[in-house]
Amino acid sequence: MENYSKSALNHVKRGPKRASYDVKEIQRILDATFMCTVGYVWEGKAIVIPTAYVRIENEIFLHGSLKNRMMLALLEAGKGSISVTHLDGLVLARSAFHHSVNYRSVNVFGQVRLVTDPDEKMNALKVFTNHIVPGRWEDVRPPNKKEFESTLLIAMQMDTASAKIRSEGVNDEKSDHDGPFWAGIVPLRTVAGTPQSDSLLNDRMQIPTSVLDYVSTMQ
Repeated sequence: MENYSKSALNHVKRGPKRASYDVKEIQRILDATFMCTVGYVWEGKAIVIPTAYVRIENEIFLHGSLKNRMMLALLEAGKGSISVTHLDGLVLARSAFHHSVNYRSVNVFGQVRLVTDPDEKMNALKVFTNHIVPGRWEDVRPPNKKEFESTLLIAMQMDTASAKIRSEGVNDEKSDHDGPFWAGIVPLRTVAGTPQSDSLLNDRMQIPTSVLDYVSTMQ
């Protein structure tokens, strides 16, 4: 499948020229971060919660405690949705009305299942950890039996999805072009600072290469 088909659920109606249903493009946007917003209903109330995620093939994996309200609500409903947004820049126009932002966003909708197979669960946790900081799993103690069993892992099938992307300059009125007001783009990106070692570490403990590599790629 190269593109998700349009439906009432995923069709971008506002600004359709910025919409994308391309599967590879949607995967690239998802894989470029690890934080999403999850929407769910609890006791008749709509709630949104930010949480970490990882995509493995055509599923989104979320984890939490055994009593996590969001996770239990998603399992009860049997379906869910997540939203991901990258803020790439401020679009500062000549007029207040035409101010905007450049961004890449994705909405995913799909069926939810509980991950029960121990091997699949452990592998997903490994991929999850390495998605945040590549190589981190190899530098930490893996979950023990108690930790493993107290972790709830769910997978949401990417049944359908859509992206919306703005990557352009200022769109002012022609009548404002010669006005006395500055306009332009302020690029934005996430950067990593200098790692701060835990105060209880042994003095001889060095910062792992995986952490240093991650920081260098986020400068």
